[in-house]
Amino acid sequence: MGSISAMKTAFKIPYPRTFEEFLDWFSSEKDCAKYLEWIRWPDGFVCPECGGTKAWRTDRGLWHCQGGKRQSSVTAGTVFEDSRKPLRLWFHVMLLMMAQKTGLSAKNLCDTYGFGSYRTAWGWLQKLRSVMIRSGRERLGGRVEVDEAYVGGQKEGTRGRGAEGKTLVLVAVEGDTKKKLGRVSFRCVPEIDQDIVESFVRDYVEPSAKVVTDGLSVYDKLKAAGFDHHPRVMNTGGEVVRQQLDHVHLVISLLTKWLGGTYQGAVTPSHLQAYLDEFSFRFNRRLSQHRSKLFYRLMQQAVTTRPPAVKALYVQNHNLLG
Repeated sequence: MGSISAMKTAFKIPYPRTFEEFLDWFSSEKDCAKYLEWIRWPDGFVCPECGGTKAWRTDRGLWHCQGGKRQSSVTAGTVFEDSRKPLRLWFHVMLLMMAQKTGLSAKNLCDTYGFGSYRTAWGWLQKLRSVMIRSGRERLGGRVEVDEAYVGGQKEGTRGRGAEGKTLVLVAVEGDTKKKLGRVSFRCVPEIDQDIVESFVRDYVEPSAKVVTDGLSVYDKLKAAGFDHHPRVMNTGGEVVRQQLDHVHLVISLLTKWLGGTYQGAVTPSHLQAYLDEFSFRFNRRLSQHRSKLFYRLMQQAVTTRPPAVKALYVQNHNLLG
């Protein structure tokens, strides 16, 4: 197999388009490491410690920075750091995770690849979910619908506080009046008030956007915060007003079905945000012609974002992993 840059030139895109190409590109650990280097340092090695670009490769395959005298691995500070499993297995799992539109559960991973421990399989998937949303991403723009919902749990909840077994989530969805859905963003919150809503909208929505909500008072500060806020009183406005929030209601419905279908609702509140990030990652790239493009995007995130330690995830999620 040739260099990664040669592959990109040959195929015009930086990811394999078919599974056959995937097998050809990543037939060895060396091939996988080259691909990671190309994604992490597209313009050549950059020392994670001092930012130096002058370095040489050691006999152990590490990069030795000439300036800081530090040795760096391409996997250091990435999803793959300290993993005892081969990169080829990681690559296969990431491709499978992205290839399946409904997602991949830890049980599916155990059944497919023979992981000896459910804990290990869950930890792998959770680490990947933890890097799916990049910091500094573009905020939602245009017309944005915002609403709140209770998500997860085994029992049916009702609108408002006190939905037993469920987690309160704020949802923002791009969408014009011609039924065209754009991108989505989610945030788990302990409660809902005007300050929490304002913080969510500031973080995820462009100031120039038209923000459409229902008529609850928790959204009242948005106009004073500088947003073009359009509240809709749902119980008095009839069908025309309800249609103003069709996009966000549809996304909440799709999210609920996805969680129930792929994970059978077995998502603890402390980790719901990670699953929301996965749904957002998938939904915002749903129009990609090649599923392997999602693999490429996830790979970019995997080498540029440091995930939490798996042991910490186990402790936080002891009720699920038990």
